[in-house]
Amino acid sequence: MKRLLAICAVLLMWVSYAAAATIGDAIEVGITTDNGWSLPFYPAKSHPTLKKVYAEAIKGDHYRIIVRNKLNRRVGVVVAVDGRNIISGQKSWLKNNERMYIIEPYATNEYSGWRSAQDKINRFYFTDVPDSYAAAFGDESAMGVIAVVAYPEIQRYEPPMGHSYLAPEMRERAAAKDKAASPSLQSKAAESAGTGYGREEYSPSYRVQFDPENRAVESILIKYEWRKTLCDLKIINCGRPHGYSYNRIWDNDGYAPPPPCRR
Repeated sequence: MKRLLAICAVLLMWVSYAAAATIGDAIEVGITTDNGWSLPFYPAKSHPTLKKVYAEAIKGDHYRIIVRNKLNRRVGVVVAVDGRNIISGQKSWLKNNERMYIIEPYATNEYSGWRSAQDKINRFYFTDVPDSYAAAFGDESAMGVIAVVAYPEIQRYEPPMGHSYLAPEMRERAAAKDKAASPSLQSKAAESAGTGYGREEYSPSYRVQFDPENRAVESILIKYEWRKTLCDLKIINCGRPHGYSYNRIWDNDGYAPPPPCRR
Protein backbone atom coordinates (compact mmCIF):
# COMPACT_ATOMS: atom_id res chain seq x y z
CA MET A 1 0.00 0.00 0.00
CA LYS A 2 1.49 3.32 -1.01
CA ARG A 3 1.97 6.06 1.53
CA LEU A 4 1.17 9.65 0.73
CA LEU A 5 3.00 12.36 2.63
CA ALA A 6 0.43 15.09 3.09
CA ILE A 7 0.46 18.50 4.68
CA CYS A 8 -1.24 19.61 7.86
CA ALA A 9 -1.57 23.36 8.16
CA VAL A 10 -1.14 24.87 11.61
CA LEU A 11 -4.04 27.25 12.17
CA LEU A 12 -3.09 30.70 13.34
CA MET A 13 -6.59 31.99 13.94
CA TRP A 14 -10.16 30.79 14.35
CA VAL A 15 -12.77 31.75 11.79
CA SER A 16 -16.45 32.21 12.49
CA TYR A 17 -17.50 29.40 10.22
CA ALA A 18 -21.17 29.53 11.06
CA ALA A 19 -21.49 32.92 9.38
CA ALA A 20 -20.18 31.71 6.02
CA ALA A 21 -22.19 30.55 3.05
CA THR A 22 -21.28 26.89 2.71
CA ILE A 23 -21.76 23.92 0.44
CA GLY A 24 -21.17 20.21 0.99
CA ASP A 25 -22.28 17.17 2.96
CA ALA A 26 -19.19 15.11 3.88
CA ILE A 27 -17.22 18.34 3.98
CA GLU A 28 -18.46 21.91 4.01
CA VAL A 29 -16.70 24.64 2.08
CA GLY A 30 -17.03 28.40 2.40
CA ILE A 31 -15.12 31.41 1.07
CA THR A 32 -14.47 34.47 3.24
CA THR A 33 -12.57 37.65 2.51
CA ASP A 34 -10.26 39.50 4.88
CA ASN A 35 -12.93 42.13 5.48
CA GLY A 36 -15.26 39.47 6.89
CA TRP A 37 -17.47 39.11 3.80
CA SER A 38 -18.75 35.57 3.17
CA LEU A 39 -19.25 34.91 -0.51
CA PRO A 40 -22.82 33.80 -1.22
CA PHE A 41 -23.15 30.72 -3.42
CA TYR A 42 -25.54 30.39 -6.36
CA PRO A 43 -26.45 26.82 -7.33
CA ALA A 44 -25.44 25.15 -10.57
CA LYS A 45 -26.20 21.68 -11.86
CA SER A 46 -24.79 19.08 -9.45
CA HIS A 47 -25.13 15.46 -8.39
CA PRO A 48 -24.66 13.78 -4.98
CA THR A 49 -20.85 13.53 -5.01
CA LEU A 50 -20.10 16.53 -7.27
CA LYS A 51 -21.47 19.86 -6.13
CA LYS A 52 -21.13 23.00 -8.23
CA VAL A 53 -21.92 26.61 -7.37
CA TYR A 54 -21.20 30.12 -8.61
CA ALA A 55 -19.79 32.87 -6.39
CA GLU A 56 -19.22 36.59 -6.84
CA ALA A 57 -15.60 37.75 -6.72
CA ILE A 58 -14.66 41.33 -5.82
CA LYS A 59 -11.48 42.55 -7.47
CA GLY A 60 -8.58 43.03 -5.08
CA ASP A 61 -10.10 41.15 -2.13
CA HIS A 62 -7.85 38.68 -0.34
CA TYR A 63 -9.76 35.51 0.48
CA ARG A 64 -9.65 32.26 2.45
CA ILE A 65 -11.07 28.83 1.69
CA ILE A 66 -12.71 27.39 4.83
CA VAL A 67 -13.20 23.62 4.92
CA ARG A 68 -14.92 21.65 7.69
CA ASN A 69 -14.65 17.86 7.94
CA LYS A 70 -18.02 16.40 8.96
CA LEU A 71 -16.78 12.80 9.04
CA ASN A 72 -15.58 10.81 12.04
CA ARG A 73 -12.19 10.14 10.43
CA ARG A 74 -9.47 12.18 8.85
CA VAL A 75 -9.83 13.36 5.28
CA GLY A 76 -7.25 14.60 2.83
CA VAL A 77 -8.37 17.49 0.66
CA VAL A 78 -6.87 18.28 -2.70
CA VAL A 79 -7.42 22.01 -3.17
CA ALA A 80 -6.88 23.60 -6.57
CA VAL A 81 -7.37 27.22 -7.56
CA ASP A 82 -7.59 28.06 -11.28
CA GLY A 83 -6.53 24.47 -11.93
CA ARG A 84 -3.29 24.63 -9.89
CA ASN A 85 -2.66 22.63 -6.71
CA ILE A 86 -2.29 25.20 -3.92
CA ILE A 87 0.56 23.28 -2.25
CA SER A 88 2.73 22.29 -5.20
CA GLY A 89 1.64 24.92 -7.71
CA GLN A 90 1.45 22.20 -10.35
CA LYS A 91 -1.47 21.61 -12.71
CA SER A 92 -4.03 19.61 -10.74
CA TRP A 93 -6.18 16.72 -11.87
CA LEU A 94 -7.73 16.44 -8.37
CA LYS A 95 -6.39 12.91 -7.86
CA ASN A 96 -5.52 11.16 -4.61
CA ASN A 97 -1.80 11.02 -5.43
CA GLU A 98 -1.44 14.81 -5.35
CA ARG A 99 -0.25 16.99 -2.51
CA MET A 100 -3.11 17.48 -0.08
CA TYR A 101 -4.01 18.97 3.27
CA ILE A 102 -5.23 16.75 6.13
CA ILE A 103 -8.23 17.66 8.31
CA GLU A 104 -8.93 15.87 11.57
CA PRO A 105 -12.43 14.47 12.31
CA TYR A 106 -14.99 17.26 12.77
CA ALA A 107 -12.24 19.90 12.48
CA THR A 108 -12.19 23.09 10.43
CA ASN A 109 -9.16 24.35 8.52
CA GLU A 110 -8.57 27.42 6.39
CA TYR A 111 -6.37 27.82 3.32
CA SER A 112 -5.48 31.37 2.39
CA GLY A 113 -2.64 31.17 -0.11
CA TRP A 114 -0.23 29.30 -2.34
CA ARG A 115 2.25 27.35 -0.20
CA SER A 116 5.70 28.67 -1.06
CA ALA A 117 7.60 27.05 1.84
CA GLN A 118 6.97 24.87 4.87
CA ASP A 119 6.26 27.99 6.93
CA LYS A 120 5.13 30.48 4.28
CA ILE A 121 2.29 31.12 1.88
CA ASN A 122 1.55 33.80 -0.69
CA ARG A 123 -1.99 35.07 -0.32
CA PHE A 124 -4.93 34.48 -2.63
CA TYR A 125 -6.57 37.58 -4.05
CA PHE A 126 -9.13 38.12 -6.80
CA THR A 127 -7.65 39.73 -9.88
CA ASP A 128 -7.85 39.88 -13.65
CA VAL A 129 -6.76 36.86 -15.66
CA PRO A 130 -3.39 38.27 -16.87
CA ASP A 131 -2.33 38.92 -13.25
CA SER A 132 -3.32 35.45 -12.02
CA TYR A 133 -0.91 32.76 -10.84
CA ALA A 134 -2.21 30.25 -13.39
CA ALA A 135 -1.81 32.69 -16.28
CA ALA A 136 1.86 33.13 -15.36
CA PHE A 137 2.27 29.50 -16.45
CA GLY A 138 0.19 29.97 -19.58
CA ASP A 139 -2.58 27.84 -18.10
CA GLU A 140 -6.18 28.99 -18.60
CA SER A 141 -7.66 25.49 -18.60
CA ALA A 142 -9.53 25.90 -15.29
CA MET A 143 -9.54 29.65 -14.74
CA GLY A 144 -11.91 30.96 -12.07
CA VAL A 145 -12.57 27.60 -10.38
CA ILE A 146 -11.87 26.73 -6.75
CA ALA A 147 -11.93 22.93 -6.39
CA VAL A 148 -11.95 21.00 -3.11
CA VAL A 149 -11.94 17.20 -3.37
CA ALA A 150 -12.04 15.09 -0.19
CA TYR A 151 -10.47 11.64 0.18
CA PRO A 152 -11.17 9.81 3.46
CA GLU A 153 -8.33 8.01 5.18
CA ILE A 154 -8.27 4.23 4.70
CA GLN A 155 -9.59 2.66 7.89
CA ARG A 156 -7.30 0.08 9.48
CA TYR A 157 -7.66 -2.25 12.42
CA GLU A 158 -4.03 -1.67 13.38
CA PRO A 159 -2.16 1.61 13.30
CA PRO A 160 0.05 1.97 10.21
CA MET A 161 3.79 1.65 10.56
CA GLY A 162 5.66 4.90 10.76
CA HIS A 163 4.87 8.18 12.40
CA SER A 164 4.33 11.83 11.70
CA TYR A 165 7.44 13.90 11.21
CA LEU A 166 8.43 17.45 10.42
CA ALA A 167 8.86 18.16 6.77
CA PRO A 168 12.05 19.56 5.28
CA GLU A 169 11.62 23.05 3.94
CA MET A 170 9.78 23.11 0.63
CA ARG A 171 11.70 25.65 -1.42
CA GLU A 172 10.91 24.23 -4.83
CA ARG A 173 8.79 27.25 -5.69
CA ALA A 174 8.12 27.22 -9.41
CA ALA A 175 9.79 30.01 -11.31
CA ALA A 176 7.13 32.31 -12.67
CA LYS A 177 7.15 32.93 -16.39
CA ASP A 178 6.97 36.35 -17.97
CA LYS A 179 3.68 37.87 -16.85
CA ALA A 180 3.17 39.92 -19.98
CA ALA A 181 -0.38 39.13 -21.04
CA SER A 182 -1.01 37.63 -24.43
CA PRO A 183 -3.77 39.16 -26.61
CA SER A 184 -6.10 36.29 -25.71
CA LEU A 185 -5.56 36.91 -22.01
CA GLN A 186 -6.08 40.65 -22.45
CA SER A 187 -9.39 40.08 -24.18
CA LYS A 188 -10.64 37.99 -21.26
CA ALA A 189 -9.38 40.28 -18.50
CA ALA A 190 -12.46 42.49 -18.46
CA GLU A 191 -14.89 39.59 -18.16
CA SER A 192 -13.09 36.81 -16.26
CA ALA A 193 -11.65 36.55 -12.76
CA GLY A 194 -8.54 34.78 -11.52
CA THR A 195 -6.46 34.43 -8.36
CA GLY A 196 -3.15 36.19 -7.88
CA TYR A 197 0.05 35.27 -6.04
CA GLY A 198 -0.16 37.87 -3.29
CA ARG A 199 1.78 39.04 -0.29
CA GLU A 200 3.85 36.57 1.71
CA GLU A 201 2.61 35.49 5.15
CA TYR A 202 3.82 33.19 7.89
CA SER A 203 1.90 29.88 7.83
CA PRO A 204 3.61 26.89 9.48
CA SER A 205 2.85 23.34 8.39
CA TYR A 206 4.15 19.82 8.92
CA ARG A 207 3.99 16.55 7.04
CA VAL A 208 2.05 13.52 8.20
CA GLN A 209 1.62 10.00 6.91
CA PHE A 210 -1.77 9.45 5.30
CA ASP A 211 -3.31 6.71 3.15
CA PRO A 212 -6.21 8.08 1.08
CA GLU A 213 -8.99 5.99 -0.33
CA ASN A 214 -9.01 5.65 -4.09
CA ARG A 215 -12.38 7.31 -4.51
CA ALA A 216 -13.28 10.78 -3.35
CA VAL A 217 -16.18 11.04 -0.93
CA GLU A 218 -17.11 14.47 -2.27
CA SER A 219 -15.98 17.01 -4.87
CA ILE A 220 -16.90 20.67 -4.67
CA LEU A 221 -16.39 23.18 -7.48
CA ILE A 222 -16.87 26.91 -6.98
CA LYS A 223 -16.88 29.06 -10.14
CA TYR A 224 -16.14 32.63 -9.14
CA GLU A 225 -16.87 35.50 -11.51
CA TRP A 226 -17.17 39.28 -11.49
CA ARG A 227 -20.66 40.55 -10.80
CA LYS A 228 -21.15 41.76 -14.38
CA THR A 229 -20.41 38.28 -15.69
CA LEU A 230 -22.86 36.70 -13.25
CA CYS A 231 -25.48 39.22 -14.38
CA ASP A 232 -24.79 38.48 -18.06
CA LEU A 233 -25.07 34.75 -17.39
CA LYS A 234 -28.33 35.38 -15.50
CA ILE A 235 -26.89 33.63 -12.43
CA ILE A 236 -27.99 36.59 -10.33
CA ASN A 237 -30.74 39.15 -10.89
CA CYS A 238 -29.28 42.59 -11.43
CA GLY A 239 -32.41 44.68 -11.09
CA ARG A 240 -36.00 43.56 -11.42
CA PRO A 241 -36.40 40.11 -12.97
CA HIS A 242 -37.69 39.94 -16.52
CA GLY A 243 -41.47 39.98 -16.57
CA TYR A 244 -41.75 41.46 -13.09
CA SER A 245 -45.12 43.02 -12.34
CA TYR A 246 -46.21 45.09 -9.36
CA ASN A 247 -47.97 43.08 -6.66
CA ARG A 248 -50.64 45.08 -4.85
CA ILE A 249 -50.12 43.21 -1.58
CA TRP A 250 -46.43 42.28 -1.57
CA ASP A 251 -45.14 45.70 -2.69
CA ASN A 252 -47.44 47.91 -0.64
CA ASP A 253 -45.54 49.09 2.44
CA GLY A 254 -47.30 52.44 3.03
CA TYR A 255 -49.89 53.49 5.59
CA ALA A 256 -53.69 53.37 5.48
CA PRO A 257 -55.04 56.52 3.79
CA PRO A 258 -58.42 57.96 4.77
CA PRO A 259 -61.33 56.64 2.72
CA PRO A 260 -62.22 58.70 -0.36
CA CYS A 261 -65.35 60.24 1.21
CA ARG A 262 -63.27 61.71 4.05
CA ARG A 263 -60.41 63.22 2.05
